[in-house]
Amino acid sequence: MSHVAMIAAARRWLPVALALALAACSGKDETPAPAAQGAAAPAAAAPAAPAVAAKVQSMGTEQLRESASQALRENRMYAPAGDNAIEYYLALRDKTPDDASVKSALTDLLPYTLIAAEQHLGREDFTEAQRLVALIEKVDASAPALPRLKEGLTKGVQVAAKRTEDETEKVKKDAEDRTKQLAEQQRLTEQRAKEAEAAKQIAAQQDVARRDSERQAAARRDAEQKQQQAAAQQANAARQAATAAAPSLRPVSTPAPRYPAEALRSGTSGEVLVEITVGTDGSVTNARVLRATPSRVFDREALNAVKRWRFEPVTAPVTTRRTLVFAPGG
Repeated sequence: MSHVAMIAAARRWLPVALALALAACSGKDETPAPAAQGAAAPAAAAPAAPAVAAKVQSMGTEQLRESASQALRENRMYAPAGDNAIEYYLALRDKTPDDASVKSALTDLLPYTLIAAEQHLGREDFTEAQRLVALIEKVDASAPALPRLKEGLTKGVQVAAKRTEDETEKVKKDAEDRTKQLAEQQRLTEQRAKEAEAAKQIAAQQDVARRDSERQAAARRDAEQKQQQAAAQQANAARQAATAAAPSLRPVSTPAPRYPAEALRSGTSGEVLVEITVGTDGSVTNARVLRATPSRVFDREALNAVKRWRFEPVTAPVTTRRTLVFAPGG
């Protein structure tokens, strides 16, 4: 096909192709803008690649025309990089600068390349946006939208870089906070372990002290019991010695005690242990109850009885004990 026929054919269906491209771009706008990628800022800051791929620039005029027509038919107006209509037409313009049809095709493609650049900026796809801005600038370096696109690209890269920096700082701070939390948890765990060990040692010491106290108390009880036994033995020995040394008592008159009427009626029996002191004339000079069973039932009659007792005279007062038994019918 001749160059003139190709351009005429392209101009006939170019509006339809551009409309389809605009619809496709509008559909892409509905996709939520992704978060700034970590590689977006470095890619934008890297040296810009040529607007037209080297392989496109190396193609011949006829091959460029055919490739441009094929790209338009397949709706590859500005993408993918290195295989799109606008790059082919730019290469054709470099080779045939006076070809009005090529300039017209570039003029028709420019608005939609602008729209695509805006959309990629909105998505924060700065690498693709930079490529499209380079294409726009090569098509028309004085395009009114070009300064705004460049400024948006620069600011977008800065914002994305700042966001990446903030996110990196946040991740770093979160990691530091987590490290601090883990360190604090470790400290608390160690502190609790130390407290538990200290409590265990205190409990062990208290247990030892309790056992020592129990042993000491048992030793005191044993000592007191031995002292009481020794005192009882001494008292018993003293009583036996006193009994052996005291003169024997020979009763003269020991009238039985009167049985309490109430105890007799109730049939109550019992006994009373009394201690009496006999004077040298044989009379009872002192008497007291040491033990009574049951208590306070026969005490009075027992004392009344022993106080009337008489013994043969002795050389010295004698203290002795007697048990008086109370039994009904005895």
